[in-house]
Amino acid sequence: MDTKLVIFDLDGTLLDTLDDLCAAVNAALESEGFPPRTRDEVRRFVGNGIGKLIDRAVPEDCAKPVRDRVYTAFTAYYEEHCMDKTAPYPGVLSLLEKLRAQGVHTAVVSNKADFAVKKLCETLFGGLTEFAVGERADLRRKPAPDMVFAALERFGVSPADAVFVGDSEVDVLTAKNAGVRGISVLWGFRDRDVLSSHGAAVFAADAGTLYRLIAAAKRTQ
Repeated sequence: MDTKLVIFDLDGTLLDTLDDLCAAVNAALESEGFPPRTRDEVRRFVGNGIGKLIDRAVPEDCAKPVRDRVYTAFTAYYEEHCMDKTAPYPGVLSLLEKLRAQGVHTAVVSNKADFAVKKLCETLFGGLTEFAVGERADLRRKPAPDMVFAALERFGVSPADAVFVGDSEVDVLTAKNAGVRGISVLWGFRDRDVLSSHGAAVFAADAGTLYRLIAAAKRTQ
């Protein structure tokens, strides 16, 4: 296998986090008397970090101090409830086990809060994910390549030897900006047409197909 490192997005790629995210959004909105958002709305809102999620969830005329309170309420609720219903997608654990058995390094980079990324990876994946980083002050959020570069540096791997796997248009752009091969999964938070419109060209409909695509990926020059 040419690939030495697989870098994964988290929400919508490795983990189905949507129910817990939706519950946290609506608990935060309720704290200010705002109407709830549907699961499908939250699915469309996620991908660019908590700040953007809250900006999209609150009413358009929401004053900044109120928006900031919703942000704080979301963070507090989600820290306590981020694993109520969240679970790996079918086949994900087996996929990670196969990659590690082949000597392939695995990393997670996410626009989710760093505390939640680390907590979820440590609890649900253990040693199957060797490096995990979320939104923090010293790294720009995806689609900037900073988080991918941090993972590459951690393992001493060049972009030519890495693959980035995600489920959103943000992930498609991240792979492009980092100069790594990209694979888009179709079980996550975005539809194929959205991914295609942002330049996605390689798709996996299930974890078995994803493993085969990774195994078949050739080193870029």
